[in-house]
Amino acid sequence: MKRRLWRTVGIIATFAVAAVVSALVEPGLPSLEGTARASDGDTLRMDDERIRLLDLDAPELAQTCTDRAGHDWLCGRDAQALMGQLLAAGEVSCAGRGRDQYDRILAHCRIGESDIGAAIVLAGLAVARDGYRAEENKARSAGRGIWAGTFDDPADWRRANSGDPQGFTPLAWFRSLF
Repeated sequence: MKRRLWRTVGIIATFAVAAVVSALVEPGLPSLEGTARASDGDTLRMDDERIRLLDLDAPELAQTCTDRAGHDWLCGRDAQALMGQLLAAGEVSCAGRGRDQYDRILAHCRIGESDIGAAIVLAGLAVARDGYRAEENKARSAGRGIWAGTFDDPADWRRANSGDPQGFTPLAWFRSLF
């Protein structure tokens, strides 16, 4: 009986060690370098890879914000345009940190010495998430971009609009009937 128990423990221990070793030696995501194009204010494409910038969240393409005068403006499109301008400046270098639920590479990206995420947040066209707090504070203080008026946090906007630019959701449609 004891021999069987020890054998079982040995097998379990072997699998546990193999799993740990596998996790430690599994190759990470490669650094990506090259020309890129803007998908939106926090996502870019390099060849066939979609790359989502870490530590920020930009307004969605269809999202509007309100400026100081109370007028709506296409803040999501402006965030995409800024991303495009930044990417046009040269070769992009991204350090991958994992993948998200949409199979996008999660990364911090640079053009030369310039951090793309920092530039977008500093311009006031994204909110900081787990990083870029100093850049967000500067943008807020200066009233740049989304901080000049009012806006829905991009995550809240996505939840309210379910990813549909027109804001259609079956639940919203059903509620509109009553």
